[in-house]
Amino acid sequence: MRKRRLILAAALIALAAVAIGAVRVWGAPAELLALFHGAAKPTLAPAPPPVPVVAGTVTSHDVPIYLSGVGTVIAYNNVIVRSQITGQLISIDFTQGHTVRKGDLLAVIDPRPYQAQLDQATANRDRDQAQLVNAEANLKRYSSLVSKGWATQQLLETQQAQLGQLQAMVKSDEAVIAAAKINLGYTRLTSPIDGVTGIRQIDIGNIIHPTDAAGLVDVTQIQPISLIFTLPQTTFAQVQQQTAKGPLTVLAYSQDDRTELDQGTLELIDNQILQTTGTIRLRADFPNAKRQLWPGQLLNARLLVDTRHDGLTIPASAVQQGPNGSYVYVIGTDQKVRVQLVTLAQISDGQALIDSGLQANENVVVQGQYRLQPGTVVSVLEGKAAQQADLQSAVEQALP
Repeated sequence: MRKRRLILAAALIALAAVAIGAVRVWGAPAELLALFHGAAKPTLAPAPPPVPVVAGTVTSHDVPIYLSGVGTVIAYNNVIVRSQITGQLISIDFTQGHTVRKGDLLAVIDPRPYQAQLDQATANRDRDQAQLVNAEANLKRYSSLVSKGWATQQLLETQQAQLGQLQAMVKSDEAVIAAAKINLGYTRLTSPIDGVTGIRQIDIGNIIHPTDAAGLVDVTQIQPISLIFTLPQTTFAQVQQQTAKGPLTVLAYSQDDRTELDQGTLELIDNQILQTTGTIRLRADFPNAKRQLWPGQLLNARLLVDTRHDGLTIPASAVQQGPNGSYVYVIGTDQKVRVQLVTLAQISDGQALIDSGLQANENVVVQGQYRLQPGTVVSVLEGKAAQQADLQSAVEQALP
């Protein structure tokens, strides 16, 4: 047994020697040779590939400076059409939600009772006028008789008093007729302003009263219309200073701040600051030609206070926040990025206005910052690849 083990060991040593020789002859890799010789040679790690990013350029142009606030659309005139008399509605002459003009007929109350009152008042006046004519004639006769001594002075004075009484009765009758005509006119309910009608509050055949809280219908002026919005009280001095130079433009935007609804002018600054909120209220006037502003609507307001000439702007997505403030990644000529601190003036419509830190025509990283470090080499995506990168970044940010 011992002799067999020695023969087996000698055979294995011979086979190993043959294998090493074959490796040398057929050009095995250096690592394999080193393995057999018991020493491995060190290798260099390959350089990391460039990081793909989307870039933007620092542009120089005129930039409007806005002060942003939140406001509510308020109608200049809002009228609840109520009846001033009691009666039965016999006609509705408007369509709910449609535009009406001042003086347009809205509804008719049964006029017959009020026409009868007018006729009665007219008849009473005619009767009293006839008596007045007779009293005037009697006074002339009595005056002639008194001058001739055929009648007493007392009779003349009595006739004069009767004439004055009848004259007063005729005046009273005229006043009753005027009141009856007014009440008869109230049977026709008309629009007091130009505006849009709301929901009708009473139907044909019902009795309408002056005390009805809801009235017949609500009429609201739509054109023009106003927007009352608030700004921090710290902006008061700036707004006051710019207002002295001329009317300021106000833009009305939807709640998502994406759609411009109308453009108007600043009408007034409230006469006091709200101490509870530390804000100042302002009112702007809008023509509302397209009727995109509606009473009670909550909107975003942008007050144009100035225009910065040759202002530097970059896409707002390029701005990052760090412990030292706002910064961007600037792409150098060697395609390496560096961190640059910046000072922002405002962010509006997806563009950031830079006060300091950048120069015109510099390239900054707009998308892909999460993979960057100072000195990272980048490759700038363009065209369709850049659009796909933007979409992917938006999806990643939306994920919880």
